[in-house]
Amino acid sequence: MNRRFILSSGAAILGLSACSTETGGGSFHKAAGQQITEGFGRATANNIAVQNAKLQREMVKDLTRLFASQVPATINFAFNSAKLDSSAQAALRQQAAWIKAHPAITFRVYGHTDKVGGNAFNQRLGSRRARAAVKYLISQGVSRKKVDAVVSYGETRPLVLTEAENQQNRRTVTEVKGFYNPNGSGQLDGKFAVRIYNQYTGTKKSLGSTTVDSSI
Repeated sequence: MNRRFILSSGAAILGLSACSTETGGGSFHKAAGQQITEGFGRATANNIAVQNAKLQREMVKDLTRLFASQVPATINFAFNSAKLDSSAQAALRQQAAWIKAHPAITFRVYGHTDKVGGNAFNQRLGSRRARAAVKYLISQGVSRKKVDAVVSYGETRPLVLTEAENQQNRRTVTEVKGFYNPNGSGQLDGKFAVRIYNQYTGTKKSLGSTTVDSSI
């Protein structure tokens, strides 16, 4: 046996020893290709999670459109006011009835103002309007866990592009926020969210490669 072969064999053995010590023991602990498989599995799981999150966002948008097609989702306010007039109260009563009829959906109220006044003032006014709407919904029997008023856009998202007073811009908008399990721990996982969506819309959404039945 020549010297070059002996040296090559020794290097190979040292390489194998190094591989085994990396696993924390004197022998191999992982089957060949396991690291590649695990990496692929993590990537697949991450992709599924991303797709599920995207699906839930789509479902929320669809339910928001359904809500707005069946009840008035927007109410308006007088200048520099967060007081609910009779028209706003009537719209909120319709919203409350819809929300109570769909117990597994949560909602968020967005407050807006026109562009008269400073931005900081209008941010606060938008919040006051959102809180007023939510307070009235709760007075109509809506659970506090089902609706929140944490978002104010102030003057930043006008419907009508004008610097003048404009009632259409002085508004709150109620939209679907997500899914909720009133009998469990709170938020629903993806499959249950799809079931709730299917039940409320009469359509079928797919979660990954599985189409979830609308029956609960």
